[in-house]
Amino acid sequence: IKMKFWIGIASQEHVLIGKEGGFCQLCHGKVAPLKRMKKGDFIIYYSSKKQMSDKTPYQKFTAIGQIINDETYQVEMFKDFFPYRRDVSFFESIECSILPLINQLSFIQDKNHWGYPFRYGHLEIKKADFLTIASYMININILNQIKEDI
Repeated sequence: IKMKFWIGIASQEHVLIGKEGGFCQLCHGKVAPLKRMKKGDFIIYYSSKKQMSDKTPYQKFTAIGQIINDETYQVEMFKDFFPYRRDVSFFESIECSILPLINQLSFIQDKNHWGYPFRYGHLEIKKADFLTIASYMININILNQIKEDI
């Protein structure tokens, strides 16, 4: 089974809720992006802002984990809002700024307009890009274990 590597885009505040709860939620709770992912795939979250309503740029990779099953499920977050989720095992990680990585990431083709790939809230990236970002976020021992698994 070939693993895939994904970036999800959400505010840091929302990423931390997902990290604490062991789930990912994408594109304001839509099911389609979640169905593209499979058990064993990896996800990195990018947060352009700390909170959805913020105007101040945050521009950091904020969480990294692995999809742990093939279930996509719906929850009632609050009245009349039923987003879809996937379970994720998040690694212990630190946040890292995207700015020093822009020139190294192949999915950012136009380095002057580097935010462009993030506009849809979810994208697939190459293994090399995943490992580049992961190397800044997680402990070398965890990174080496991931490399063995992929």
